[in-house]
Amino acid sequence: MVKHYPESFFKKHHKVYLDTSVFIYFVEQHARYYDFCVSIFKNVEEGRIEASTSTLTLLEILVQPYRFKRDDLVLKFYSLFTTYPHLSWIKLTLDISDIAARLRAEHNLRTPDAIQAASAISNSATGFICNDKAFRKIKDIECLVIDDCV
Repeated sequence: MVKHYPESFFKKHHKVYLDTSVFIYFVEQHARYYDFCVSIFKNVEEGRIEASTSTLTLLEILVQPYRFKRDDLVLKFYSLFTTYPHLSWIKLTLDISDIAARLRAEHNLRTPDAIQAASAISNSATGFICNDKAFRKIKDIECLVIDDCV
């Protein structure tokens, strides 16, 4: 059950970046986080917010379904990724790699986290939704940590 829904975050940030965990919680209907993620995707679907994520997200998401031969989950993820309105994909570019290197150096982030944050910044997202407090170190973008809201 959602304790606090951050309406003010969505009013302030019309262009948000979704980290990998948001997709996993949504598709796998995670017991604790699913309701919160439904509210995020509803805002995206209805066009109240524009969302983006990196192609790195796809790589991170598909590892476990492929490892456990869960083709049903692979298909669910692909269905979401290819049909969801107001969701755009950001390819890894030289500019994003450069920003990621700077973020990694400045904040001691892991490479995938630095790429995610750099992708958000390069796409002019002002809000970043994740479940990892490490992203709070980055001052270029406001981070919403799901655990703080459920």
